[in-house]
Amino acid sequence: MTQTAAQPEANAPARDDAPIIEAKEVFKTYRLGRVDVPVLRGASLSAREGECVAVLGASGSGKSTLLHLLGGLDRADRQPIDVDAANHVAHRGRSIDGFSAHELDQYRRSTVGFVFQFYHLLPELTVLQNVLIAAMVLHGRVGYMGRSAALRERATQLLDRFGLAHRLKHRPVELSGGERQRVAIARALINQPELLLADEPTGNLDQKTGGSILDAMMALRSETKQTMVIVTHDQSTAARADRVVRLVDGKVAR
Repeated sequence: MTQTAAQPEANAPARDDAPIIEAKEVFKTYRLGRVDVPVLRGASLSAREGECVAVLGASGSGKSTLLHLLGGLDRADRQPIDVDAANHVAHRGRSIDGFSAHELDQYRRSTVGFVFQFYHLLPELTVLQNVLIAAMVLHGRVGYMGRSAALRERATQLLDRFGLAHRLKHRPVELSGGERQRVAIARALINQPELLLADEPTGNLDQKTGGSILDAMMALRSETKQTMVIVTHDQSTAARADRVVRLVDGKVAR
């Protein structure tokens, strides 16, 4: 494998044109029983500030695994090469593999917002409470109480933006699939993350509902200049992005 340029030192300032997030030749293999299953085979991806990148690929191509690495939910395999040169994920020029446990927690809680195909809402909480739970996790009980009024206002505004102002006190079981996904997106945005990672955000929805959700996401992104990476197998969803990266058998197709 050809070695690429070394990443910046941990404390080096990021260049103005540097990617906010970058996966450089990452590998990931899972062990299933006695069998090694390679999922990513040297995949690379980057996204700059305000850019929306779609990762397009068939089921099993490694899309979700790549997204998990970008979000710090999983780690790339170690390869017998200079890890400063390849096989790492970097946020603003710093490899997240070098983050302490506390730094990695903060990265996942505040820098990144996650949207999944399955909504993962807490059934016992109301719509408003489901959105606010992410803010509670970030700020802690004391910090949240000091900001509760402002956070509730932001959560309410987000839900209103997604057409759910009349659903604040409802529970997930009372919502349609499209409404549940809107709640999940508002939850991902409550902490104003600079990077939104969406894994098949409309995969469980019909075309009309999915399209309306993408419309709302893209409108909000155009206002906030948020960086977004969307994993999808759907060509029409990918077409909404500024740039499309095709993943085939764990590698980016050239």
